[in-house]
Amino acid sequence: MKKSFVFVLFLAPVIGLLSFDLAAITRAINDGDADALGQYFGPKVEISIADDGNEYSKPAAIEAVRKFFGKNRPLSFVQVHQGTSKGSAAHYCIGNMETKDATFRVYIYLEKVAEDFKIKELRFDKE
Repeated sequence: MKKSFVFVLFLAPVIGLLSFDLAAITRAINDGDADALGQYFGPKVEISIADDGNEYSKPAAIEAVRKFFGKNRPLSFVQVHQGTSKGSAAHYCIGNMETKDATFRVYIYLEKVAEDFKIKELRFDKE
């Protein structure tokens, strides 16, 4: 009984991280696939592209990202940092996206919605 309790204590944070797939999110950015990325959007998403930000419904956010990827086709996306809020109610990821003409610092902020984590904010800052 005691061993299983300790196992659950160590496994609980890992289970919390499995309710979203950060690898799939970063792969979608790397591939410039707005539809695949949109699967992880919440009902409302704040999208900021080079200091021009708006809050969008999920379908409008997917279209905004599709337009952005159309003008800035990713060559690569490299995750440089990720973390969790104190209560594990939010996760974030920061990475660099290379395109033919520019480098963008990408910030992804996810919040818990029901049982899943959804992207609440997505920023592309030109470096």
